[in-house]
Amino acid sequence: MRIAIFVYGLAAMATGIVDLVYGAFDPAHQPIQAFGDHVPGSHALAYVVGVCLIVGGAAVLNRRSARIGAVILAAVYLLMAIFWLPRFHTAPMYLGYTPKVYIGVLGGVCQELVVVCAALVVYVVASRPGSRVERAMPVVRWVFGLSTIDFGLQHLTGISNPLNTEMVPVWMPFGSAFWIVLTGMAFVLAGIAVLSGVQGVLATRLLALMFFVFSAVTLLPGLITDPHGESNWGGNAYEFVVVGSAWIFAEWLAQEDRQSARR
Repeated sequence: MRIAIFVYGLAAMATGIVDLVYGAFDPAHQPIQAFGDHVPGSHALAYVVGVCLIVGGAAVLNRRSARIGAVILAAVYLLMAIFWLPRFHTAPMYLGYTPKVYIGVLGGVCQELVVVCAALVVYVVASRPGSRVERAMPVVRWVFGLSTIDFGLQHLTGISNPLNTEMVPVWMPFGSAFWIVLTGMAFVLAGIAVLSGVQGVLATRLLALMFFVFSAVTLLPGLITDPHGESNWGGNAYEFVVVGSAWIFAEWLAQEDRQSARR
């Protein structure tokens, strides 16, 4: 758990540094532009959020300050989830009122919510037993599991979507459709495992590994070829945040399983 939190905290700090360096939100994972092309005060807000991410990420690395750090990170990523909400209205207007469009927008919300879930786990781990947040953890588990399933549905309903196909390197065998379907099924199965409690720990650990592979195979090469692009830095930083999130959740599930076995 400590190593997972270390990855999570450092990646959150890296995300904050990216926001400060560019003075703007990463459009792929912090889409404030969903509210309009020119949102008043967006640059100032990006600086504030960047500082919060750095402070929150640093705080979770220390057990004494982990709870306040978890609260800060949960609040920031909830804000990022709100950034996606206007697209439930605008995206269908341009792309059509189809299930895959809504699934895609929901996937954007869910990619922030899984990070919030990890922050709540960190809060519970750093708190005394019986806290209010701990009593809400069954709901957190459902949010994490359903979000993971939505990631899979996003892949399976968007096999030909350029946002998916461009993530598969041309050198990989079997074609992009094969890997999109394979990872989509993996997401769905991982989500079902989390919700059912059957092999949930293994599923979330493999989920963390899959996110890491995504970064190593598809995102890091982009950072090498275009080291000045904000989306490359922001994308890799987010991917490591979600690696840490899945890993934290896996270790929490393992802890819960051990406690259940002792009862």
